[in-house]
Amino acid sequence: MTNDSNGSRWAPIKTDGRLSAHLRTHLTVLLIVIVAEVIGIITFPLGPGQVVLLPLLYAVVLGIALSYSVLGARIEALGDVVDEDVSRIASPLLIIALMPLGVKYGTLVAPAFYDLIAAGPAFVLQEFGNLGTILLALPLALFLGLKRESIGAAVSIAREPTLGVITDKYGIDSPEGRGVLGTYMTGTVLGTVFFGLLGGFAPATGLHPLALAMACGMGSVSMMTACSTSLAAATGGTGVAEDQILSFAATSNLLTGITGLYMVILIGLPVITRLYSALAPVIGRTAVATDGGE
Repeated sequence: MTNDSNGSRWAPIKTDGRLSAHLRTHLTVLLIVIVAEVIGIITFPLGPGQVVLLPLLYAVVLGIALSYSVLGARIEALGDVVDEDVSRIASPLLIIALMPLGVKYGTLVAPAFYDLIAAGPAFVLQEFGNLGTILLALPLALFLGLKRESIGAAVSIAREPTLGVITDKYGIDSPEGRGVLGTYMTGTVLGTVFFGLLGGFAPATGLHPLALAMACGMGSVSMMTACSTSLAAATGGTGVAEDQILSFAATSNLLTGITGLYMVILIGLPVITRLYSALAPVIGRTAVATDGGE
C-alpha cells in the first residue's frame, strides 16, 4: 500500500505480472544451480599454486551471461525470460538466500570457540590490513586520471558499511560517492569470481591456512564464501580441517563488518584525504588537488 496522487492515504500497489516474474526468476535460478552443480569443482595447477573453480563462480558467470552478451547487448533468445522484472526481483532475494548460509557459518563458529579466542588479537590487528588498500589503490587511481573519486574508490574494499559512511559524509552524488559506488558495483559483479580464484591460489604464498582464512573475511558474505571454500579445497591434506578454515573466515568477516566501519571513519578517511592532497599534484593528471570539499 502507498500514497496515491488523488489524496487517498493508501492505494494498492500494482502486482500484475508479478507471479509470472517470480516464476521465471526461480526457474532461472534453478537452471543455473543445476548446471553449476553438474560441472562441479574444477582444479588445475598454475605456477606454484592451483586454481580452484567452484560452482558458485559458474553461477555468477552464468547469471551475467543469461542477461547480457559480452558486448552488453541483450541475448535475444532469452530476452523474454531474463528481463528487467527478473533482475528487480532477484536483487532483494539475494539477501534472503544468503541467510541460511549465515546460519551455517554460525554453527561452525561455536565448535571452534577456543581456537578463535586464542587468535583474538590477530582478528583485531588484521583490520589494519585494510589500510593497504589505500596505499596500493590511491596512487593507481590518480595515475589513471581519477580525482576526488579516488577517495571513495580506494578508502577500502567498499562494501555496505563504507558505502554508508561515504554517502553520509559526502553524499552519493559527490565525486567521492561516485567513487565508492563504482568500487562497490565492481565488487558486486566481479568480486565473487576474483576472490574465488584468489582463494585457490593463496596457499602458494606459504602463509598458514588459518591466516589466509582470516584474510577471506573482507565484509562480504558471497566473496568470503567463494574465497574460503576454494581455500579449503586447495589446502586439503595440510592438517587444517575445512571447518576450521570456514569458521575463521566467518568470524573474520563478522568482525570486519563491525570494526572495519570504525577503521574507515577514524583512520581510513583521514589518511586517504591527506594522502590525496599530497599525491594528486604529483602523480595526478591535473595539477589541481582541491576541486571539491573534503
